[in-house]
Amino acid sequence: MSIEKRKYHSTARQAEAERTKERILAAARELFAREGFDKATIGGVAELAGVSAPSVYALYRSKEGVLRELIQGAAFGPEYQALVDRVLTDAEPIEALRIAARITRVVCEAERATIGLIRGAALLSPALKALEQEGERIRYERQVALVQRLFDGGIVRPELSFDTARDILWSLTSRELYRMMVIERGWSPEAYEQWLAEALTQLLAREGRAPLE
Repeated sequence: MSIEKRKYHSTARQAEAERTKERILAAARELFAREGFDKATIGGVAELAGVSAPSVYALYRSKEGVLRELIQGAAFGPEYQALVDRVLTDAEPIEALRIAARITRVVCEAERATIGLIRGAALLSPALKALEQEGERIRYERQVALVQRLFDGGIVRPELSFDTARDILWSLTSRELYRMMVIERGWSPEAYEQWLAEALTQLLAREGRAPLE
């Protein structure tokens, strides 16, 4: 077989694998919304997607794995990546704080929309609690680059150490704070984002910084 034909077949297999994943996730989203996460089964997802149950297990290992992929796909898509790229490349330090507030809103809204369709999701199950904890650890590690940019830009309040600034950023951009303000207290996502941007700036940036518009 020629190199061109091998490349063609390899590309075709990859494309088919991606289509299979899309069918599985679409089926899972529909089934979780209709039957509830607890009652839905991998077999049901596989049947709706037109694939075998072992294929679903091979890709996602469990129902929690499928749910995790649904949430991550919704929350960390192209808009999220574009915002992260701006923070890490061309944004001024103060603007980077505004973008951090926007990133938090994008992620939390996407997760809320996904979970909102999944009635009875066992969010307190050990597996999902472990995923949540792992996600928080990853979020804390990723934010180090933004904090470094703030220090490199000379805008951080002089009394703050690197670790303290990092802890402030991590706590204010938490899902829990979004839940309290938007879901529990009824703030609009727009008001929450504006407040968060101002709070981050007031708590992290030294006096004399350029104000948010």
